Amino acid sequence: MLKKSLMSVLYLSLLVPVASFAETATHAVKPLTAHQERMKTCNADAKGKKGEERKAFMKSCLKGESAAVAEKAPEAKKHEEKKVEKPKTEKKMNSQQMRMKTCNVEAKGKKGAERKAFMKSCLSNK
Repeated sequence: MLKKSLMSVLYLSLLVPVASFAETATHAVKPLTAHQERMKTCNADAKGKKGEERKAFMKSCLKGESAAVAEKAPEAKKHEEKKVEKPKTEKKMNSQQMRMKTCNVEAKGKKGAERKAFMKSCLSNK
């Protein structure tokens, strides 16, 4: 009886590594995607950079910007960024939106529970 249980344990211990090897052997190694390749390249190029400098470099490198732009200090980049204004589209507001806009203007200066109570009463009035 002891001999049978030892043999079964030995048999199972030999099968587990073989099964896991067979499973990994059947899975082919997938090639890296374009984004993964870019990450790999940018990460290698970013060696020696730390903190905000690295963050700014990685951001610009992953966008595909030139290395010269990526090398700029983060402070200099902040000043160069331009605010993009969204074009205002004239939409006709429905009655709920009009009430919300009016109540928001009237609620200026109120905070917390006072504002919440005011907005609730203001929006419920029709």
